Amino acid sequence: MSLNLLAIFYLVSGILFILALRGLSSPDTSRRGNLFGILGMAIAITVTFLSIGNFSDGFVYVLIFLLAGGFIGVFIAYKIPMTAMPELVAGFHSLVGLAAVFVAISAFLNPQAFNLGFPGNIKIASLIEMSIGGAIGAITFSGSIIAFLKLRGIMSGSPITFKGQHYVNLLLGITIIVLIFYLCDSQSEKYFWRIIAISFLLGLLLIIPIGGADMPVVISMLNSYSGWAAAGIGFTLENSALIITGALVGSSGAILSYIMCKGMNRSFFNVILGGFGGTDQASLSNNKDKKPVKSGNAEDAAFLMKNASSVIIVPGYGMAVAQAQHSLKEMVDSLKKNGIKVSYAIHPVAGRMPGHMNVLLAEANVPYDEVFELEEINNDFANADVAFVIGANDVTNPIAKTDPQSPIYGMPVLDVEKCKSVLFVKRSLSPGYAGVDNELFYRDNTLMLFADAKKMTEEIVKNLD
Repeated sequence: MSLNLLAIFYLVSGILFILALRGLSSPDTSRRGNLFGILGMAIAITVTFLSIGNFSDGFVYVLIFLLAGGFIGVFIAYKIPMTAMPELVAGFHSLVGLAAVFVAISAFLNPQAFNLGFPGNIKIASLIEMSIGGAIGAITFSGSIIAFLKLRGIMSGSPITFKGQHYVNLLLGITIIVLIFYLCDSQSEKYFWRIIAISFLLGLLLIIPIGGADMPVVISMLNSYSGWAAAGIGFTLENSALIITGALVGSSGAILSYIMCKGMNRSFFNVILGGFGGTDQASLSNNKDKKPVKSGNAEDAAFLMKNASSVIIVPGYGMAVAQAQHSLKEMVDSLKKNGIKVSYAIHPVAGRMPGHMNVLLAEANVPYDEVFELEEINNDFANADVAFVIGANDVTNPIAKTDPQSPIYGMPVLDVEKCKSVLFVKRSLSPGYAGVDNELFYRDNTLMLFADAKKMTEEIVKNLD
């Protein structure tokens, strides 16, 4: 295949990737966006194979691994529950980072195969590119593994900090830059392996101080890292498709992270440096030992909602765990039949990843025009009769507005407490993922519904009929 034709096909795939990102920006166009992305990737992979000349011996092995990886991917996508989607995304990010590391290692050990020169005499620009790509890939891999362990519950979601942590991270970052300089000067293999090893360590140290409440931003940022790693390796391989794809993923992930940081009142630079989430956990509230809690049942909840003129639904991770979105939709349909206005309030970081709640509601065929983001609906709580909180916790905690010592202080939350009545579906009074006791549990206008979210919603539906 000629270089001109190759460039044209890569350009087409790049345009399809842009259309995919555009489609994924809205729930009602997300399916079309996914199709554009799949088509763009299929074109990029096919064209890359056709562009390789004498590849008859290795082609069979590449095809075997490609089919094996594709089969595993399809199997995981088919079997994975929606509740495990955040850790799945973190796991996929780790694989992208590891792939960048492997490509960088291959390019360094066998540069002639990539037209980069010979061992000990590699182009300086290529050395810089593969070093940066490999370093970012290693940071992405180890950081994503830590994020996966935290999201999976294998590792504590609480921040893990130590004195001088930021200075250690800064020192490691400077060390990587110095080692890249020495690598370009001497082209010694020992410097290359040190760069990779220190980058793995830096990725680990960047993520461990980040608390559970900030995990959605971490996932978004790691997504950005994986894109930049791919772009760096794309320059090494002189592959325009990889450069375009990596740049799109990197920039879109960075923009999304910035938007989320702004919405959570976090510093964007602290995200990059792994600096947030380290608030002293000793300041957590102990209200559950001091204040009584009003609890009720499905019949009480149905009575309150039947006599309401407007109800706002606030879904959270508990809804995802219980897979209660379909029964919730059934409950809402029953309320609408009684002439009650119902809307959904979605916090930007509800769940464990950006858009988690939107995907679940879309799965239950909830109309998009009934779903509102925080800034669109927050003022409506004061005029609503009932707020039905199903599994959300940290994103409704009023302490984020009052306690400077709280790990979630400064994070905009849904003003649920301003409703006339709050129905809070939760299994127990245990704190949310950030480890902070929720003051909303003890408010006079809150009625706790202690049960599995799906079972409670189903019981409410029976009492509404």
